[in-house]
Formats: sequence, C-alpha cells, structure tokens
Amino acid sequence: MEAIRPVPRTLLRDRAYEAIRDAIVAGEIEPGAVVRDAELAERLGLSRAPVREAFSRLVDEGLLESKPQSYTRVTPLVASDVRDAAAVVGAMHELVTRVAVPRLGAADIEAMRTANQRFAAAVGTGDVGGALRADDALHEVLVRVSGNRAAAATVARYTPLIRRLERQRFGEGGSCRSAGLHERLIEACAAGDVAEAVRVTAEIWRGLEELAD
Repeated sequence: MEAIRPVPRTLLRDRAYEAIRDAIVAGEIEPGAVVRDAELAERLGLSRAPVREAFSRLVDEGLLESKPQSYTRVTPLVASDVRDAAAVVGAMHELVTRVAVPRLGAADIEAMRTANQRFAAAVGTGDVGGALRADDALHEVLVRVSGNRAAAATVARYTPLIRRLERQRFGEGGSCRSAGLHERLIEACAAGDVAEAVRVTAEIWRGLEELAD
C-alpha cells in the first residue's frame, strides 16, 4: 500500500477549479446562476474547502462574482470585458509567436497541422467544444515553444472569458473561425516567416475582438 498516498490539496483545488470553469464556459452553469459550494462539492465528490478556493480564483478571473454573506454567481457576458480580454490574449499570442517561430521543429509543425485537422472536422460537424479544444491545442504549441511562462499564465487566465462568448455565438448559429487562417499561420511557421506568422496571429485575435461587438 506504499504507492497509495494522500492526494495533494492543490490537486483537489485545481480539479474543482477546472470542473467549475469548464461548466461555466460551456454554458452548463448559465450567466447569473447562483452557485453554492456545498452543492458543487457534492456533485464533484469533494469537500467544500477546495470548492471555496476554486470560487475565489474564479472571482479573481471574472467568471464569478461574490457578495459576502449573500451570494456567489456566474457573471453576465459583458462585451467590453470580452473585447478587453481578447486584446490582451491576442497581444500575448503575438509575443509568443514572434519568439516561438524560429524555435519550432518538425514535430511542432506536425502537431499544429494535426490540431487544425481536428479543428476543421469539428467545425464541419458543428462540434463547437471540439473546435475550441483543437484551437487551444494549435496555439498552445507556440505558447509552449516560446517558453514564456508569464504569457502562458495570462493566456490561461483570460481565454475562458473569450471562449464563453464564442460558445454562445456559435450556439446561436454564428460561424466558427476558418481553418484557412490557421493554415496560413502554420505555413508561415513552417517557412520560418516570423513577420507573416505574427500578422496572421493578429488577424485571428482581432476577429475575436470583433466578435464581442
């Protein structure tokens, strides 16, 4: 039994955070809905402590709002907040693209191509969740290769605000971003063309700013 050790508290907190964040982004917990630590702790099979810690983090990141001794609820979708988040996330992606492109190897380019194939297939079948996961995987290659942890943390913090609006817009019949833009980005990366890769990255994230309008 020596291999069985207590699960670190930080892992429980992260598990609660990720589950609640993903439910909010997917719209399973709708804007304005009141969330209760006891209820979610039971659903997640956790104690209330890691759920409360997750609530605190989600409040800080703008997905929840809390009034002490009163309520904790999902924040409404505010276009200006999403637009601001898209501008910040876009700037971080431009930064990591500029740094990462000269460092990319063949395996990295292949990973981007594979992610874009999944993206195109998901868009074709109307699988919004699959499309957004594939999109994350594609851009994550550049974030990872850049090695910029500050940029990675900023992207991780603000991307969920953008994804929530994307899911809503696409659920209302809006069009998902084109795999063609990704293809242009991949080709620029494969050619080592930093300037073009940054231009395409800016175009991608500018489109998300416009989505908020």
